[in-house]
Amino acid sequence: MIPGGGQPNMQQLLQQAQKMQQDLAAAQEELARTEVEGQAGGGLVKATVTGSGELRALVIDPKAVDPEDTETLADLVVAAVQAANENAQALQQEKLGPLAQGLGGGSGIPGLPF
Repeated sequence: MIPGGGQPNMQQLLQQAQKMQQDLAAAQEELARTEVEGQAGGGLVKATVTGSGELRALVIDPKAVDPEDTETLADLVVAAVQAANENAQALQQEKLGPLAQGLGGGSGIPGLPF
């Protein structure tokens, strides 16, 4: 039931929607600046990605480099990047999850990624 028995205040709804949109944009910008790391092989390979999933750095310990076994190194690189992306997704959920709930619980609002 709407207080006062009338129509919802469209201006107020618009202002709330604009604020949520601004909050979402700010959170996305913060994610793009925040870096998270993933590693594999006990730290032999470390990947750094932004909170939005952009690969920024890859560090390979020389001990991981065996010219006779490049497949293992490739597997470690893939695993480190995957771990970093999983950490980025967790960060996205942490930052964007509350905003999704404010927009209706993430119930499939068109145009939103959650």
